[in-house]
Amino acid sequence: MSKRFTEVEFGSHKVEVLEGGYYDRFRMNPDLDQVARDKAAGNIDFFRRIPKQQVASRVGPTWAPNFYYRSGSVQLLFLAPLDRLRATLPAPLEPLRAFPGYGLVALTFFTYSVCDNDPYDEVSVAVVVRRPGARGSHALELMDAMRRRSFTAHVLALPVNTEIARVRGVHGYQLPKWRADIKVDIGAEVSARIAGPKGLPDLQLKVPLPSLTHVQPQSRMSTATMIHQVDGLWHQSVVQSNTLSFAQRLFPRNVRLERNGGPLSQLLDGLGASRILRLDVIKDAQIVLNLPVPLTAFGQAATHRSE
Repeated sequence: MSKRFTEVEFGSHKVEVLEGGYYDRFRMNPDLDQVARDKAAGNIDFFRRIPKQQVASRVGPTWAPNFYYRSGSVQLLFLAPLDRLRATLPAPLEPLRAFPGYGLVALTFFTYSVCDNDPYDEVSVAVVVRRPGARGSHALELMDAMRRRSFTAHVLALPVNTEIARVRGVHGYQLPKWRADIKVDIGAEVSARIAGPKGLPDLQLKVPLPSLTHVQPQSRMSTATMIHQVDGLWHQSVVQSNTLSFAQRLFPRNVRLERNGGPLSQLLDGLGASRILRLDVIKDAQIVLNLPVPLTAFGQAATHRSE
């Protein structure tokens, strides 16, 4: 059955969305009682304690935060030379040191099957950075981040496969998003791919599904903080995750990641991301994405570090 689309206004933009989908019906302000009746959404009690508010944004008044009722992801955490990461990051961002001479780069494939702005897939390449204003030992900061499951990162690329996700990300958050052909499947085997320009293969990932751990809702919470610029000023966007089923492997085996020379392949190669430190597979999670808020720890517009 073919999908039908309808045109909606998002700020000054006109975007096609799924007819009768969540965005078409709710415009980011869902009736959670109606969402609860959607079997695909699962149990949504987690979201009932996070009230939405209509707030000002770059594209006019909008309802926030953004809810992802059912999502999955697969992440490869790479070691990468610190000199490469420092050359890439804008000042005053500093890569978090994991080992002498090495920092961390995360490649993550996301799939959002039920969310406020309709189903889509996404790929992220991000550098793990020090928390704004952090001083002292990198090792202690990394251990604390691991203990609290709370990491800070600067996103270098964030392609998506729907127009509403692209427009919201670019104009609402000023994140590096573009449209691409992306497919993520977390089944008996984990597979994910993204195409580059003209549909040519970019990255292709395959790995056997590790044994999953299932946990009670809100017993394994985590936080990711994106540090990025909005209109030349430093902001942070906080992502809260309520993980329900997951697997984690250090120095994983049987990971097949093909790099075929597309934009993300070139980005990973340029960062020197080669050795895989950890594999994280999340089969089921609920996510809350907050709007960017100004950072007081940093100054105004940043410039790239000189080499």
